[in-house]
Amino acid sequence: MVFSSLIFLYVFFPLALCLYYLSPKTLKNFVLFVISLIFYAWGEPVYIVMMIFSTVFDYINGVLIDKYKNKQIIRKVLFIQSIIINLAILGFFKYYGFVVDNINTIFHLDIEVETLPLPIGISFYTFQTMSYVIDVYLGKVRAEKNIIAFGAYITMFPQLVAGPIVKYSDIEQSLHDRKVTFDRFGEGMELFIRGLALKVLLANNIGLLWVSVKTTPLDELTILTAWTGIIAFAFQIYFDFRGYSAMAQGLGKMIGFDFPENFNYPYISKSVTEFWRRWHISLGSWFREYVYIPLGGNRAGILQQLRNLFIVWFLTGLWHGASWNFVIWGLYFGLLITLEKVFLLKYLKGCFPIIAHVYTLCIVLIGWVFFEFDHLSVAIGYIGTMFGVNQSILLDHTTLYYLTTNCLLFIISVFCSTPFPKRLLEQMRGNTKWLGAIGTPIFYVILAVLSTAYLVNDTYNPFLYFRF
Repeated sequence: MVFSSLIFLYVFFPLALCLYYLSPKTLKNFVLFVISLIFYAWGEPVYIVMMIFSTVFDYINGVLIDKYKNKQIIRKVLFIQSIIINLAILGFFKYYGFVVDNINTIFHLDIEVETLPLPIGISFYTFQTMSYVIDVYLGKVRAEKNIIAFGAYITMFPQLVAGPIVKYSDIEQSLHDRKVTFDRFGEGMELFIRGLALKVLLANNIGLLWVSVKTTPLDELTILTAWTGIIAFAFQIYFDFRGYSAMAQGLGKMIGFDFPENFNYPYISKSVTEFWRRWHISLGSWFREYVYIPLGGNRAGILQQLRNLFIVWFLTGLWHGASWNFVIWGLYFGLLITLEKVFLLKYLKGCFPIIAHVYTLCIVLIGWVFFEFDHLSVAIGYIGTMFGVNQSILLDHTTLYYLTTNCLLFIISVFCSTPFPKRLLEQMRGNTKWLGAIGTPIFYVILAVLSTAYLVNDTYNPFLYFRF
């Protein structure tokens, strides 16, 4: 059940809010926990057992680690077993087939692999349980003694299937004492509707263009069509994931939680380093805090820093999927960030901003090719077409058709990739009281109606990050 579905918007969502608000304060975590389990079971009725196991397992580990805080050996054993079991579960479901396939290829074997459906959101909730246990072990947070509160934290449906990755310390206080005011609920509803519009009206529509380009044989693509297609995908994945994150944040506010920001206009970046500070912020923060810094970060000289960057970006790529294209994608960005740290950043800061911006966008677009195509040969072929290696024709009638029919959509996508729409809304609300009081609600009603109309009349409504 995705947020951008009619059954969620007009059945589950209103019923869940009614149950939540009608329940007494002492039962709100329990109601949230049950609602979240129902939400997850809608799409994964079997794997709900595994998620409950992870919740109970790490709840017990956290309590025991806190209990034996003066007995280092016991604490360490509990900590290590928690990390191993969590990684083993994630590794089995996400990487078992990938490992066996590579063993078959390397050793010319024929080991059969039973394809297992990937549990929805396993990468996200596993990282949350691991961060909790790590923080308890390091003494950054006290263990949660209330298993219902802990269960609500792990299974919370607004951010369960696609993040943002929420650390326990981010919402520890809110788990036990939270309030929802009328203004706070309104902020949450605005966030949710904006996210819904980004997902449904922009990501879905521009995604249709990418589907048309992607399914075209490489030898039939022109140079400009290849660039048009990957730019469309860049907008699709951004508005798809950013929209979903905004909906999650909005839902969180409506029930009293503040989730961390996950995107900060990454396409306005002037370096790859800056881009990754703005894209999927919660994942980058997780790897920095729980992998990069424990490995030594940049404290032990340039060689170890480069080693640490390599490890982090290898794992970042692998986190996104059990395929070599994701590993190459991660290492590609790791290499570029390394080059920027060594010498490129000082040149980028000294050149014209437009040059740095174009450089960043080109690097990111090439990266999206590796991300999107499962087979490296196809990805390399597509990049070759983009740069005229495989194709010398700049454009044709198909290219002109794509550009003319999607021109307005591209303009709106560029505009919505910048902070300007948010600033305009803030100015409208602040500068003219009557316009803000009347115009703002009307604007959001229009967005909600248009999004609903699209969902009623169209069947193309993918959610790209479900596969991660």
